[in-house]
Amino acid sequence: MNRRKTMVIALGGNALIRKGQRGTIEEQFENIRKSMEGVLYCLKKGYNIVITHGNGPQVGNLLLMTETCRDQTPELTLGVCVADTEGEIGYMIQQSLTNALRREKKETCAVTVLTQVVVDKNDKAFSCPAKPIGPFMKKEEAERFQKERGWNIAEDSQRGYRRVVASPAPLKIIEIQAIKSLLEAGNIVIAVGGGGIPVIIKENGDLEGVDVVIDKDLASSVLARDIHADSLVMLTGEENVCLNYQNPDKQPLYHITAKEASRYLNEGHFPPGSMGPKIQAAIDFLKWGGAFALITSLDKVREAFEGNAGTKITMDLSS
Repeated sequence: MNRRKTMVIALGGNALIRKGQRGTIEEQFENIRKSMEGVLYCLKKGYNIVITHGNGPQVGNLLLMTETCRDQTPELTLGVCVADTEGEIGYMIQQSLTNALRREKKETCAVTVLTQVVVDKNDKAFSCPAKPIGPFMKKEEAERFQKERGWNIAEDSQRGYRRVVASPAPLKIIEIQAIKSLLEAGNIVIAVGGGGIPVIIKENGDLEGVDVVIDKDLASSVLARDIHADSLVMLTGEENVCLNYQNPDKQPLYHITAKEASRYLNEGHFPPGSMGPKIQAAIDFLKWGGAFALITSLDKVREAFEGNAGTKITMDLSS
């Protein structure tokens, strides 16, 4: 790797579909174009950049389409759906970023890498589905899908009901050398979309896809570790991480240590279907040697880097 600082930017779901939207391709393109401002700011700060992104609603919608046409078209596995949406969303980010770079008169190239991420076939998560995917549903609709399609359904952070699937921990990224090479050549890389395409390694060394999903933020942290990134930036719908979120006494956090973040996580402040994976990803990244993690909203990237917004997590408060 060259000596420029490297940053992984994880785009949350609201970079693609905003609250109240149907999630049409036109809406997603418009949202992504707006989110590129923060990416360009980081590029101007002198960072090599890798972009990751979520895909929960897109995978859920693709599975619904598959279910609707199950008598007319072959069934798609969950892993293939992840691969499909990684290419689809990667294309939208890649095109939007290419256009933005051209307007800035920058010759940097944006490249999407379909990324396979290894999980342990013995991970206990396989027997405990907990990762929400797809659109929110009302209770009655969720119960119907549970009965008709055998889906596992759970309430998601008091926002409604969603399908949940197994989500084993990411271990390593198969295409890591390709990602490093593209970064060394000065490209912006879009990778680990939706947490990456989940695969296991068979006894003979072959890769095989599995029907699970990987948390995007945890996979982004592994990616940041393996390319020796300096920082991990996770962009979401909230300007700050908060204690007692959605309560009258909620308390925004501005700069905390990994130790404090771990304590708050263990105390239950950050639900698994919401802020929990982001906090765990930040803690893991710092333990692996990262300089800092930053969590903020899409429109507050500049302010967060200037210390006027967002939640910064470091090993100690002097960083």
